Order: sequence, then C-alpha cells, then structure tokens
Amino acid sequence: MERETRTLSAAVREHLRQLCLHEFPCGTGSWNKSRFLPQTSRVWRELIPREEKALSPREETIEDLLGLVRSAHSPWALVEGSSAEDLFLKELAIQNPLMLKDSFFYTYFRSLRVVDKDVSLVDKELLKFVKLEELVLSANQIKEVDTTNLPPTLKVLELYGNKITSMECLCHHPPPRLQHLGLGHNKLLGPLESLYVTSNHWPNLVSLDLSFNNLTDLQSLVASLQTLLHLRLLLLQGNPLALVPHYRGFTIDSLARLCVLDDITVASSEKHLFRGLSHSEDLLAPEAQLLVTIGNLRGVLDSSVLDPEPGPQGPFITYNYYVTYDFVEDEEGEGSQYGGVLAEVGAWGSAALGFSGLLASQPCSPTPSYLPLPSHHKKTQQCHPLGEDILEEIIEDIEESLESGLASLSESGELEESIVSGASEPLPRSIDSAEELAKLRPLLDPRLCPSPGTVLFSTVPKPWLDVIPCNYEMQHTLKDLVPLKAFLLSGTVVTVVEEKILSWPVERPSSSDSPLAAKKDKGEKDKKEKDKKGKDKKQKELPKELHQDPPILRVLGSSPMVLEPLLAGEPFVSTVCNFGVIRTLEADRLTLNRHHPGGLGFPHRNLGKGTNIAGLPEGSA
Repeated sequence: MERETRTLSAAVREHLRQLCLHEFPCGTGSWNKSRFLPQTSRVWRELIPREEKALSPREETIEDLLGLVRSAHSPWALVEGSSAEDLFLKELAIQNPLMLKDSFFYTYFRSLRVVDKDVSLVDKELLKFVKLEELVLSANQIKEVDTTNLPPTLKVLELYGNKITSMECLCHHPPPRLQHLGLGHNKLLGPLESLYVTSNHWPNLVSLDLSFNNLTDLQSLVASLQTLLHLRLLLLQGNPLALVPHYRGFTIDSLARLCVLDDITVASSEKHLFRGLSHSEDLLAPEAQLLVTIGNLRGVLDSSVLDPEPGPQGPFITYNYYVTYDFVEDEEGEGSQYGGVLAEVGAWGSAALGFSGLLASQPCSPTPSYLPLPSHHKKTQQCHPLGEDILEEIIEDIEESLESGLASLSESGELEESIVSGASEPLPRSIDSAEELAKLRPLLDPRLCPSPGTVLFSTVPKPWLDVIPCNYEMQHTLKDLVPLKAFLLSGTVVTVVEEKILSWPVERPSSSDSPLAAKKDKGEKDKKEKDKKGKDKKQKELPKELHQDPPILRVLGSSPMVLEPLLAGEPFVSTVCNFGVIRTLEADRLTLNRHHPGGLGFPHRNLGKGTNIAGLPEGSA
C-alpha cells in the first residue's frame, strides 16, 4: 500500500495545532478576558490592560500562566524534546496572543525545523516564509525536492535521513545564497553525483555533508569539489569511497582550502605530510583492504577429561578448538586492506577484538569455518598407540596436514567435502546458498552457517591448551565497496567452536598365506618388540592404524562485533565478547590430574564471587 503524500505545509499546520496556542493557558479567554476587551469607541479607555489588582478573581496573572508552560510538572508543559521555538510561541501566545496570525508566522520566522513528520513533498506554501534562512527537514520521507519551492533567502538546508537517491533534483534552481547543504544518511549512489557538487550550482557553499551515502568514485567527486572555492567543511565518512587506502590524505591534498574533514580539523602537519599525494593516482586503487588477526583462545574447558579412558578397540577421542567469523565476499572472491580485526578470544567470558589500519601486504588463503578439517583428514589415518608422547605426535601431524590442506583448498578455489555432525553433503562456499545449507544440514548449529551476503572464515583447529595460540591473520581485499559498507553497518559474529573426532582401529587383512609377508611381518615384529621394551602391556596392544569418524562440532559461544566505527573514520575498533564461564571447579581438578600429575605447575584458580575460572573479574578485558 502506497504511503499517503504529506506536504510540508500540512505538517507545519499540524504542529501548530498540537501546540494549542489558542487554548488555556494561551490565547484569550475567561482566564485573561479583562486584558483584551472589544475595541469600541465607547470603551476605548478599557483597551489598556488593567492593573493586576483590578483583575477578576477568576483570572490569572501573566506570571502564573507562564509558569504553567515552563514547569516540567505542569500538565500544560511542552513534551520532552520540544524546540526553543515551540516554547517561544507558547509564551508569546500568553503575553500577546493577538499577534499570532498567519502574517506573523510568514514574516517573523527565519528558521523552520520539521523533523520526523513523514513529510514527502515540499510544496509552494514554503515560499510564503519570506525571511526563511534555515530549513531542516531531517528524518522524513522525501525522495525529491522541487527547488523552485525553496525561498531564495535560504542559507542552510538540511535533508538528513531521507530517501534522496540523486542531487540532480536540487540543481535545477538551487537557492543562490546557500552556505550549508546536509544530505547525510540518504541513498546517493552513482558516479554522476560528482556533476552536481560544482560551483555552477553552489557558488557560495561553505559546508557540505554527504556522509553515509553510497558514493564510490573518490577521484571524480574531489575533482568537482575543487571548483567550490568557499568550501571549508566537508563530510564524506560513511561512504564506500572513504574505505579506500589514502582516502584522507588524497582529499586533504586535493582540497587545499579545507579546514575540517569528517569532523576532524585539518592540521598543517597533515597538509605537509600528504603533499603531492593528489598527483599519485596509482596509489588510489578502487578497493578496500582489511586485515583480520586473532590472537589467543583462553579459558576453554578440556572436554577430554570428561571422557572415559579408551579401550584397545577405541574409540580414541581427540578435541580441537577454533574461532570463526563471517565476512563479506567480493564478486571475484577476493578480499580488503583498510582495517583489521584483532581478537583474543576467551571462552571463560571475554574476547578482545579490534579493527586497525593497513597492517599487511600479502593476502592470506581463506579458511571457511564449515571446513574444520580437510578431506584427507576424514580418511583412514596412520597412527601410533596413543601414549602421552605419541598423542602429541599425532596432534602435530594433524596440524601440519590441516595447514597444507586448507592452503591447497584456498589456492584452488574449490572446497572439498565437509562433514559436520554426521552429515556428508558438501557445503557450498557461496553465500547465496545459506538457506539451502540450512535445509541440507538440519543438525548443523545455525551459528556455524554464514549470514546472508557473507562467508565464514576460521582459524586452524588446534588441540586444547590453557591458552590456545591461534596466530591467525587474514587480509581481505574487496573491490565492490557498497556491500562492504552494508556489512560494516551490520557487524560480524565471532564464534568459538569445539571439534570432536572419534578414531577407531582398522582391521588389516590377514597376510599369513604369503611367505614373504610372513617373513617381513616377523622381522617387523622383532623390531617392534625391541622398541617397545619397557612399555606397559596396554600400549603394546593398541592398534597402529586408526580410522576417523566425521568431526562433531559444538559451539561454545558466540558474540556480535560492532564494526560501524570504521565507517565513521575510526582506524581501529576493539571490543570484549563475553561468552560466559564454561569451566567448573571439578573440571579444573580433572584437568589438573590429567595434564599435571601431582598438581605441579598448574596455577590456582580462584572461583570466588566476582571472578571466573581464569582468575579475572567477569566482564573485564
């Protein structure tokens, strides 16, 4: 259903009606009738307001009436957030209500603010305000403005938070004296917008706010802005073009008269530092670059201490842990370098994360989180008996093959089969298939699925430690800047995942019928007996070859991360994600006995009020 068109003049009349300027305690009535008698020749002396002592007992003094509109506890007080102009009108309606006529409104007011009133049309009634210098129409439903309906006396025009898609409508007959134009938080898009910010249309413009639109062509826009000889204040933050490297330096060097850029004063040191950058067009690649780094994962419960000891026939269980985050994908599958995420994730309650400036020069291979293990790790593995030293060796082998496997997947651009929670269908990398992914994998935790318009990335799965070093870096380079802006506005989600893998012995076929095999087996058996001399009987019986089941994934915690400050010009964003305390005193005791027999070298964990298992105050970073 189409929204009903609402004109600016109708909104103004409705606002004046809601002020009740002709009702008690304003206007004229029994509460002040003796002050405003009929103007007749017979009672001309009564035109002079009587003294207060001569007022009727039913009448109120001016001071009492003013108190009714000024007191915050009065039922006639203005609603919270009312403007100073509203209060002025209410007081004027008490002191001299006969002045409140249409001619007064049209000739007196120099500023008109109509905010969030669903105005969609600026009609010609506005021309009656012959002295209007400031017009604020923010947070309305305006798509176009007929500039022939704007008073020529206008110096300030603000249209923030509307639905304007192009400045072309403002350039037919723009107010010649306009000094400030505010078009932030609209929908300006396209390379042609640079044609509408020249001195031909705005010869006296001093301040221009185009922030938080979808402008992408920095060079063309700055070339047009150079014709505005009086321009001193400029806001472009929140546009995709502000995400490209050297954005601030190029803009400052190109606009030598600029005093303030994106609410930050342009210092003389900046002008000197960026001198000559405007002539280095080769540095202005039309792409954004972000570096994502993840530090340490701490406070995770070692789930292996809760599992029973494996028997000779298994299963032998290993656990790995990793961190995932979603990120926008470029059309060409490339990534971005303007900022970066720094994360020190703590499953006990917090994760310190941040975005910073350009930190890396070499791109990294993406590791989608729905590929916790490469395909060759889901096949039969050659493993030794799981003694303490052998377990460490197996884990090292898994890590090495993970790194090589994930790197090969990234280089080839093809994702092999991924098995999650017992499912065996391949998970598509495309973000568009997020809904199909949910249908194919009903057992998959939705937090392990990418949100629409993104793909998931993850750190390399690593075995449990009290502090798990992720040491993750990923550089994203994105050429399509508009989706990147939308992604930064919505933010990302950081998730901690536990990966559980069950391994089973592989029964080898009998080779006793072959004399050569029997001889070989006998020699190998003698050698093994020598190598295993002194070890316990249980270890001797453990199988050498193990078959791994598909990994079972469990989300330990997830937390959103706000990235919008990057659009506002911040070079770095950091936050603390609270995942809650997931370790208990009993679990820590079992971990102590498993990894540190006798309790040697294991720090004491205070579980008192106000602290968590890691010994840090809850909620602290």
